[in-house]
Amino acid sequence: MKSLRFALPFVLLALSTAAVAQSDAQKSFDAIKALAGTWEGRATLDPPNAKMGSDAPTRVSLRVTSRGNAIVHEMGELDSAKDPTKYDHPVTMLYLDEGRLLLTHYCDAGNRPRMAGKLSEDGKTIDFDLLDVAGPTQYGHMQHAKFTIVDDNHHVEDWTFLMPGDKLMRGHIDLQRTK
Repeated sequence: MKSLRFALPFVLLALSTAAVAQSDAQKSFDAIKALAGTWEGRATLDPPNAKMGSDAPTRVSLRVTSRGNAIVHEMGELDSAKDPTKYDHPVTMLYLDEGRLLLTHYCDAGNRPRMAGKLSEDGKTIDFDLLDVAGPTQYGHMQHAKFTIVDDNHHVEDWTFLMPGDKLMRGHIDLQRTK
């Protein structure tokens, strides 16, 4: 009985910590759900990409699906045809899994990096750190993503791609809601 009294506070602390983590994941998921719609802005790449240069008009679509259990994020160049065999058109899925906000990025490099999100103290930024990568990585893979919510009609996305030779390419997209 004495050991039960000793262990009980630790069990309660562990349960309350898990509840806080789940609520942060849910808050993050709800914040990204609120971004559902069509967005346009400029994508800036560092270093510049041979196809896009350093700056390209970009459209992002966020759509809630699967009875509210997943979010589809689609990105593409604003002026490109919708031919996924010729143009970059990555799809990212965001979802809750066991109290964590996860992101799976279906990349044109042929792989699927999976990342876990963390909400900032102010509730405006969600940082996604790499968990693992499925598929080949010889052409590189997405390493990190960050969504910063400025207001209901403005958000910023920062994506980091790890290229062969461990060189980083960073993409910054400043987006305004169009729909």
